[in-house]
Amino acid sequence: MKALVYTGPGTVEVLERPKPKIQDPTDAVIRLLHASICGTDLHILKGDVPSAKPGLVLGHEGVGIVEDLGSAVHNLQIGDRVLISCMTSCGACRYCQRGIPSHCQTGGWVLGNQVDGTQAEYVRVPHATLSLHLLPTSIPSRAAVAVSDAFPTGLECGVLSADVQPGGSVVIFGAGPVGMATLLTARLYSPSLIVMVDIDDARLATARVLGAHATVNSSNPDAQQQLMTLSGGHGFDSVIEVVGISPTFALCQAVTGPTIFLSQK
Repeated sequence: MKALVYTGPGTVEVLERPKPKIQDPTDAVIRLLHASICGTDLHILKGDVPSAKPGLVLGHEGVGIVEDLGSAVHNLQIGDRVLISCMTSCGACRYCQRGIPSHCQTGGWVLGNQVDGTQAEYVRVPHATLSLHLLPTSIPSRAAVAVSDAFPTGLECGVLSADVQPGGSVVIFGAGPVGMATLLTARLYSPSLIVMVDIDDARLATARVLGAHATVNSSNPDAQQQLMTLSGGHGFDSVIEVVGISPTFALCQAVTGPTIFLSQK
């Protein structure tokens, strides 16, 4: 099969690789229909993820068809169309039992990090019972890929962690795919103000189409003042950073309003 392989810092190649096989009873082999690229893949490409070694097939997002199943996999059949979770989980370890499956002791972020990932014609998915999700026929395969990682990340790590509330104010730094997912899922909580920040005016225009009330280009010298003005001079109730670089973290700190930290629900 063909696969996108990380061959060293700054380099990837499309190479021929053996089709994966079932290794454990809890595995499944999936024939990919659609895969996606994550910012994390770019971190790997830059050599910033030591656990990802040269020779690794990249990717941890995708939609595909069940090609083969281990004997211990439940609730799936060969031929099913499934969503691949970016985080695999066993469901039994202490972290899965505590409701934080991304820290699964034998799973978590393994695809495209510790084992070959989804940017290939086929992928082996560990802990398939809880890491694959049957897709209804009403959901297009290509659209479903966004639910593999971008939307869960935007909702869980962004909107829920920032405690977005009805009537509150929200600023989102970064109008890439995860930033847009954060914008769309933030709208579900009915804040009165959502501001999107980026250096790309085309992305900011898209954010306005998707429901941002206002946008600010952070390359402008007065970006911080624009944001404080939009917040009424108080700072924002919820500040969400979706870029991952020092300048945006600093700007986040500067525009954060007083916050009450509630115990996790």
